[in-house]
Amino acid sequence: MRAMLFLLALCGLLAGCESAPVQQMTQDITSVFETPKGEPALAAGIRAYEEGDYNAASRQLQSALQAGLNSFGKIKAHKYLAFIHCASGRESRCRDEFRKVLWLSPDFELAPAEAGHPTWGPVFRSVKAEQL
Repeated sequence: MRAMLFLLALCGLLAGCESAPVQQMTQDITSVFETPKGEPALAAGIRAYEEGDYNAASRQLQSALQAGLNSFGKIKAHKYLAFIHCASGRESRCRDEFRKVLWLSPDFELAPAEAGHPTWGPVFRSVKAEQL
């Protein structure tokens, strides 16, 4: 907590500095503490997915990606989009979404319950094997 306060204070002090590197550093530090703009749409998309409304979920997840997410949020959005495509019989698009997940995080693994799913579990393992 003290470190966070220190960084915020440092940003405040450096904000008046005109040099581009200092301004970029200040922007980078403060962005760590901001909620990505796409976060509400991501949450809504996951909720819609869990309720079985795949059309709404897909729209919300795409909207979240367009609005902006951190890396963790992008991974979640692409993972859920992959699930939707696999469940809807669109294996090629499912594979594409899993490739995006693995591009963002090459060491990514599905949770055990997700990995054991008969539809997208094998697809994910196949895409992961392509990455080796």
